[in-house]
Formats: sequence, structure tokens, C-alpha cells
Amino acid sequence: MAAQIKYADVEVGAELPAASFPVTRATLVQYAGASGDFNPIHWNEKFAKEVGLPDVIAHGMFTMAEAIRVVTDWAGDPGAVVEYGVRFTKPVVVPNDGLGGLIEVTAKVAAKLDDNRVRVDLTAMSAGQKVLGMSRAVVALA
Repeated sequence: MAAQIKYADVEVGAELPAASFPVTRATLVQYAGASGDFNPIHWNEKFAKEVGLPDVIAHGMFTMAEAIRVVTDWAGDPGAVVEYGVRFTKPVVVPNDGLGGLIEVTAKVAAKLDDNRVRVDLTAMSAGQKVLGMSRAVVALA
């Protein structure tokens, strides 16, 4: 499958559809099983607080993966993402209150590159704080 978006149809500054991704403690346990990252800061509230965190926090790679969904949904093909990088700036706190946490993601086309590729800059927020910095993807379009 190839990207559904055509390079010629994309303009710098175009905003991708925003999305919000809920995060619960159950989600983190499932992710730990899939990733093999069983660090107790991701599931044990007592331990997380003992090491100075406000509560259990989401895995950084989980947060990164949720954020890029905005780009893959827009492009229509996860394989269209040819580069992706972030800096982790703040943790996504996941309280055990039945609601959990929320990752809110916006993105826009920041540049048109050679070979039908575009750079997309993402903003990921949780509880009013930016959780990913320098979040950028390069996407190969049709």
C-alpha cells in the first residue's frame, strides 16, 4: 500500500486532522507485555512516587507511537513514514482514577522536500504540557 495523499495536493502549513488518545493503566500493562518494558514506573504507583514522579507514567515509546498515528492516518499508509524522531520533554501521567491520561496530538506540513516527501511537525500535549519536543516525521507521498 502507498500513501493516499498526493504530494502535489499538499501545501506547507496544511494542518493534519488532530486526534486524542486515551491512556489507561490497563493500556500500559498491555504495552509492557508487547514491548518487554516492565519498569515499575509504568504500572506501580507507589514505586513511581518513591522515585519522584507524580504518578505512574506512560512509556516514552508508547507516547511516540500514539503521536505518529496522526501522520499515518493522514497518509493512509504507515510505511509512508520514512523518518521519525522526537525528544521526550515531559511524561504522560496516568492516574488510576478510571479516566487515566490523554495524549492530544496536532500536526502540520512544515516543508516540502525532494522526491515527493514532506516534513510534518507534530505537537503532543498531555494535561496542558508539551510531552514531545522536536517531534518530526518525513513522509513519502504519492
